[in-house]
Order: sequence, then C-alpha cells, then structure tokens
Amino acid sequence: MLQRLLPFLFLVCLTLPACKTSAPAAQTPVLFEADHPYIQYTGRIDFSNPKAPRFWTPGVYITAKFKGTSCQILLNDEEYGGKHNYLEVIVDNGTPYRIQTTGKSNTIQVAHNLPPGEHTVTLCKNTEANIGYLELVGIKAEALLPPPAKPTRKIEFIGNSITCGSGADPSTVPCGQGQWHDQHNAYLAYGPRTARALNAQWHLTAFSGIGLMRSCCNMKLVMPQIFDKVNLRENEIAWNFSQYVPDAVTICLGQNDGIQDSTLFTRNYLQFLQTVRSKYPQAEIICLTSPMADVQLAASQKNYLTGIVQAARRAGDAKVHSFFFARSYTNGCDSHPNLADHDLIAQELTPFLKKMLRW
Repeated sequence: MLQRLLPFLFLVCLTLPACKTSAPAAQTPVLFEADHPYIQYTGRIDFSNPKAPRFWTPGVYITAKFKGTSCQILLNDEEYGGKHNYLEVIVDNGTPYRIQTTGKSNTIQVAHNLPPGEHTVTLCKNTEANIGYLELVGIKAEALLPPPAKPTRKIEFIGNSITCGSGADPSTVPCGQGQWHDQHNAYLAYGPRTARALNAQWHLTAFSGIGLMRSCCNMKLVMPQIFDKVNLRENEIAWNFSQYVPDAVTICLGQNDGIQDSTLFTRNYLQFLQTVRSKYPQAEIICLTSPMADVQLAASQKNYLTGIVQAARRAGDAKVHSFFFARSYTNGCDSHPNLADHDLIAQELTPFLKKMLRW
C-alpha cells in the first residue's frame, strides 16, 4: 500500500512551499575590524591603535581575501588642510581603479555584484604624507579568509615626488586644474610597477620636494632626517626597521638639490648611504639618476654617482651600484613623469634589478 502511495506523496510535496528547494540566501555582511588577523598590511604604518592603524606614506597597501559578492572598506581620513586622499583599488587582479575619500569617515563600496565565492581586494594609498593620514577601521564582507602569502622578495624605493607618483595621473582632474594632489598615483608609479614585475613587496619612502641636502619649496627637512620616520611630513614617529628588511634599496634623490658642488654632494650622499647600510646590512643599494633631470643635471648626477659608488666600494661596500636612466620623462603634470612614463621607467629598471638580484 505504502509503495503505491509514494509517487502520490512525492507529487503533493512538490506543490507545497515547504518542500520546494531554493538557492541559499546571501549572508548579511559582517564588519571585520582592522586588527583582524586576516587583514594583510604592507608599508610604514603606525599600529599604536590596532583598531585604527594609521598610515601616511604613498604606496602603503592592504590586502584581504573575502567570501561573498560584495565588499566595503571603512576608512578615516585626516582631511589635513581640507584635502581628501586618493586610493587605488584592485579586485581579483582586475583593472585598478581610482577613488577618493569624501569625508572624515568613509564607507566605500569597493566590490559589488561579484560571482559568489572567494575574492581578493587590495587597497593602496595613492597620495603622499602631506595630504594626510588614512586609518583603516575595518572591512565589511560575508566572511574573511586567510590572505595569499606575501612575496618573499622585498624592495624599498627612496625618493621624491617622482617616486610618489605625483603629477602622473590626470584621468580624474586634468593637469593645471583642481588641487595639486589630484594627479597623484603611487600604485602605478615606477616603484610598485617594478616590484610587481619582479613579484616583490614594496615600500615607498618618498616625499615630494625632498632632497638629499637641499629640498625645494622652502622645505626645511631633507631625506636623511625623515628616513627613519613613519610620518614623513611631521618627522615624529620612529619607524622600526626590523619590520621590513628589503633585499634591494633604490635611491632616487637629487632632482630637488639641483647641480651642487660635487665634493659636498658626494660627502652628504655617502653619509646617507652609511645610514641606509646601518639599517640594511645585506641589501643591494642602487643609486639612480633622476628620471626627470634635464641634460645638464643628468650629466652632473652621472658624475656624482660614479664617484659615490667608487668611494663606497673603496671603503669596502661592494653592494652599492649606480643606474642611469636612458632619457628624461616629463610628460606629466608640472613636467613630472605621467603613467606611461612610469611604465617606461619601470621597464628600464626592472631588467637591471632582475639581473643584479638574480631574480
């Protein structure tokens, strides 16, 4: 009897709402605070408040792997001088896109309508220290997952506005319009491009206008003073160098110094090299000419750096090198390199580092 009733009962069940199957409902996004162990940070960051880690320098980047179809990032912006920071967002290794904060507290939808499953988001600070700090408050998603392992290779890029990516990106605001920082793009500057091409982490220790011994624009600070700080602008918070020990360090200074007395410039440069070497005993240090130097400055820098490397090696440091860019790159705002120029600069530098480091 029961066997004859089974087909009938099955048909009845299909007509009842309780028996129907449906796709699982999307889970409500959860806020994962900034100190969650699955949030991955790279750069000079002040973690004195782990619930709101604070960072100033360009190129600091945060990576998280999440589950679900959307993701929100919660950020605080210092709004220093009424300015708002720009950031680069990369989802699942897709095309990077640029966003700007709009207030002191920001909830930014960085991904939506994604296929269900696992995704990765990277957030990079495009603007530099004197535009103000950012603080990560948290990430809102269905779930956070262990992030991908960081590359074992590490590079640090020391420099000025060129290394910051200043004046490189007029895609949002054309050159000569808006505010000075509207064209900043550290993520697509030559340093991070080079690092990504070599599968390496990067730090940018860079500040616009900074020089080795003389900075521009009435700035009293020079790079040897702020090299050991988290907050380059204020020259206050000490950086713990043990947190990031690079395999290679490039130094791109001298554009703001201009043509100097060669003896004086060489002495100051060698002193700075000793400081860098004291922090990174095993690193290869590469002294670069300025990618935006004119013919006269480029010739002077080649002479300076040739003598500097020779002097360093005579003193017993065989891991100091020089690299001269083949041309000047000035197609961006205020004669800085634009994004296409930064790509070409990286194409020059990458094979040199790859060969030297045997990567």
